[in-house]
Amino acid sequence: MKKLLAGIALAFAASLVFAASYKNNTYQKLADEYTRKAQHALDAGEYVLAEEYAAKAEENARLSEEFVKKMLAKSDCDTVMKQAARKLEYAKSINAERNFPMAYSSAQKSFASAQQSYNDEDYTSATAFAKQVLEALADIKEITPLPEYYVVRPWAETKDCYWNISGRPYVYDNPLLWENLYQANKSNMPRPNDPNLILPGMKMKIPSITGEYREGVYNPSKKYDPYSANR
Repeated sequence: MKKLLAGIALAFAASLVFAASYKNNTYQKLADEYTRKAQHALDAGEYVLAEEYAAKAEENARLSEEFVKKMLAKSDCDTVMKQAARKLEYAKSINAERNFPMAYSSAQKSFASAQQSYNDEDYTSATAFAKQVLEALADIKEITPLPEYYVVRPWAETKDCYWNISGRPYVYDNPLLWENLYQANKSNMPRPNDPNLILPGMKMKIPSITGEYREGVYNPSKKYDPYSANR
């Protein structure tokens, strides 16, 4: 008898918990109906039948709980998926594919995985992948492309040499990377084997070294974000 009453109580409690926001849940309706039947059978002294109804009420209450959890997960997932889709659209609109290729590529892959998981109704995984999209694109912003060329100026004015130019934020922000400049421009130097000899007026190419997008000639009136290998 105790087991029977406990079963009815469990089914009825589950009914109360989930009926409020998911009243049209088919499983919940069945749990409610079997709970009523179990109570009526118990009142009539039909204990075996009451226990059968109670078991069915418990099973449908369990199925209802699983359904509700799945729908809540889907609702949360829909919200994050929309945020991820909007973030990707924004990233595309500001040329993130060009200016932040690593972040953009990572976000695209995560969003594809999110869509696949969503289609498979694995909403927990889909939400996790969608959040990865937001994380990957968290730091993107509209920027002026880094310069692809630099015109060498007189040493007396700017101390231009491969070492110093390489160390400037809009180039590589690291003087140790100067050989990238040298190798890309040595064929245009009067003495290709002498990296120290660069002449004012020389249009120096600044090669991309980590896939960063570069465009145009350096303009001192423009504000450039510092080079970053993580773009």
